[in-house]
Amino acid sequence: MANFTLTVNNQEYQTDVDPEMPLMWVLRDKLGLVGTRYGCGIGLCGACTVHLDSTPVKSCMLRISDVQDAAVTTIEGLASDTGLQAVQQAWIDQDVAQCGYCQAGQIMSAAALLASTPDPTDEDIDAAMAGNYCRCGTYVRIRAAIHAAAADTRKANGQNEVSWWTPEKNTVEVSS
Repeated sequence: MANFTLTVNNQEYQTDVDPEMPLMWVLRDKLGLVGTRYGCGIGLCGACTVHLDSTPVKSCMLRISDVQDAAVTTIEGLASDTGLQAVQQAWIDQDVAQCGYCQAGQIMSAAALLASTPDPTDEDIDAAMAGNYCRCGTYVRIRAAIHAAAADTRKANGQNEVSWWTPEKNTVEVSS
C-alpha cells in the first residue's frame, strides 16, 4: 500500500491504496465517485472515461501511481455551480440515454471533443467517440446532442452563425 494525493474535480484527496490499483476503482471504491462506470475492464468500451489534464482517458487502464500529479475530472465534476455543461444539457434535450450505463463515458468524450473542436464535423465526432460503445445503439442521438451542444455554446458565446444537425434529414443546417 502507498499513500497518494489526487486532484479530482478540483478537490484534493488522500488515499492509501496499492500502486497498481486502476484509477477507476480508486474513484469508485475509495472516493465514492460512482459516475465513472466499469464496463469491460480492458479499455475498449469507454464507460470508464474521465479527463486526465483535460484529455479523455480510460480510467480502467490507468494505475493510480501513473496519475497522482494530474488533474482528474469525472462526470461529477463536469457541471459547474451555475448549471450543467452544454453537452450535459444537450444529452437531456436530445433524450440520448436509453439504459444510460455508458452515458457518463460518452459525455466525457463529447465534452473533450467540444473543448478542442467547437464546431465538429460528423467525421470529427466519429473519430472522437470511436472508443465509446453504446449497447442500446443511441449513436444518432449522441451525434445530434454533440451538434446541439456545439451550436448552443457558439450561440452563448455571441456567434451569429449557428448550425445544428437534424437526424431526420441527416444534415447540418446553418442559420445567421
